Amino acid sequence: MSKEMVSALNTLEEEKGIKKEVVIEALEAALVSAYKRNYDQAQNVEVDFDEKKGDIHVYAVKEVVEDVEDSQQQVSLTDALAINKDYELEDHIKFEVTPKNFGRIAAQTAKQVILQRVREAEREIVYNKYSEYENEIVTGEVARRDNRFVYVDLNGVEAVMSKADQIPTERYEPHDHIKVYVTKVENSGKGAQVFVSRSTPDLLKRLFEQEVPEIFDGTVEIVSVAREAGDRAKVAVRSNDPDIDAVGTCVGPRGQRVQTIVNELNGENMDIVEWEDDAAKYISNALNPAEVLDVLFDEENERACMVIVPDYQLSLAIGKRGQNARLAAKLTGYKIDIKSETDASDLVEEPDEEDTTDSESDAE
Repeated sequence: MSKEMVSALNTLEEEKGIKKEVVIEALEAALVSAYKRNYDQAQNVEVDFDEKKGDIHVYAVKEVVEDVEDSQQQVSLTDALAINKDYELEDHIKFEVTPKNFGRIAAQTAKQVILQRVREAEREIVYNKYSEYENEIVTGEVARRDNRFVYVDLNGVEAVMSKADQIPTERYEPHDHIKVYVTKVENSGKGAQVFVSRSTPDLLKRLFEQEVPEIFDGTVEIVSVAREAGDRAKVAVRSNDPDIDAVGTCVGPRGQRVQTIVNELNGENMDIVEWEDDAAKYISNALNPAEVLDVLFDEENERACMVIVPDYQLSLAIGKRGQNARLAAKLTGYKIDIKSETDASDLVEEPDEEDTTDSESDAE
């Protein structure tokens, strides 16, 4: 048993990176508990493990006192001096109490401790590895799915993707290779857990960084992203170099750069718009492809506005099921009320008619 124990500890250190000292410390503590539990002992004991030979010894530790009140915890000064004349009051003496059949209990305890330490080390390895990838894109293989999650194999580590993090238009089949965004890595009592997403706007940001070098190096900046995963997204960009067109750079020659991202997201429509410091211009850009005639801001709410568009562009500006207006509002952070040119004129004229009536009454 002793040789097997030493060999097991050496293997753990070499293959799992678990230091022998850590396992031995945990083993000794576990053996103390095992001894007290199996032999119904309450005395103060210590367990010593010889890491070279693998031998295990159990010692009862007793305090030297004048008069013994508890023989399990104390030894008289007279008896102590009989052992060694140098002992004094309050010294502690170790008495070996290793049971004959303690080897079997020690082996079982050692197995439990080693397995526990291996599980803890593996959890720590997963956590340390993937916590570095948090907020980054990784490629994984779909392993399986159930009613709650899609399980994605990330090079031997199982990550989970909830329904909210899945693209509604995608169906994930075993062995499919997909790019996912690592949203969170937790190290709980059940082990390290990696959470990934395909629907987060942050995935879109990272895909643009991969495809557009100017975004990766900071020449072009993604200011905001609004996304309804699987259907449509709007991305606001600006250039930190006056000689570089932010939108054109992201679209790429013949649309190749943005098309690569659209393909990765299985046809999700992409509107790339230019961010403007002027809020009215920014809102107009965000409502692309609709033409905007004017943007009127609410005096009582600085984050609300009315956008006026040509009559024939109203449906385009609002979009199917209100999607274009909804995404523009998310992108800009403004509450947007879209009106046709005719409706807006009626709203402006109504107060004027009241004023005319009042004036005529006053004149009478």
